[in-house]
Amino acid sequence: MRQHVNPLSKNFFELDPIPPLNEVFENPKLPLHLDIGCAAGDFLFELSLKNKNWNYIGIEIREKLILNANLKMKNREYKNLYFSFGNANNFFDHSKNKLLIDSINSISFNFPDPWFKKKHHKRRVIQSKFINFLSNSMQKRSLIFIKTDVKELFNYMELTISESIKFKKLANKEFRLNDSFNPNKIQTNREKYVLSNQLKIYESIYIKI
Repeated sequence: MRQHVNPLSKNFFELDPIPPLNEVFENPKLPLHLDIGCAAGDFLFELSLKNKNWNYIGIEIREKLILNANLKMKNREYKNLYFSFGNANNFFDHSKNKLLIDSINSISFNFPDPWFKKKHHKRRVIQSKFINFLSNSMQKRSLIFIKTDVKELFNYMELTISESIKFKKLANKEFRLNDSFNPNKIQTNREKYVLSNQLKIYESIYIKI
């Protein structure tokens, strides 16, 4: 069951400050992946353990999930993972984060809240304004990954991203899995659930041009 949190609430206008990368990661020079809507971080925990050639940051708007994720972090030895609580839109709209944003190689939106009612579509994480932030802040050849089991939401995300002339949809033959943030094709909890119920998953990759 999806836990709804209204991202337009004033409670989420701020994002927990993310320290400089050299304070967060053991090797700050590694490629950096940002997972927006990381939930309790299970996906990122598995990713960061199996792929130590990347650094990972998870952003989640539900504070309780981030608190739980950070509790698990206390037992980790290798530092290539960090969690932050707040609204991701504000992360890219903050001048203090410019150096960190410049280091991002890829971003994933895995099964974001679909907000089915039309009057609630403005609460969806991918909005034209947000894509505009990304188009003006992400480095060339950085990637955006979108994935969902809701066809209507997928069409909406594709249309919103494709409206920007700075992003191009990447063909499968152009994508190099072994160089990506997830070379082992690790699945999120939602993805495992969808596949176990033999439902369809819709996904695309976009490259900043």
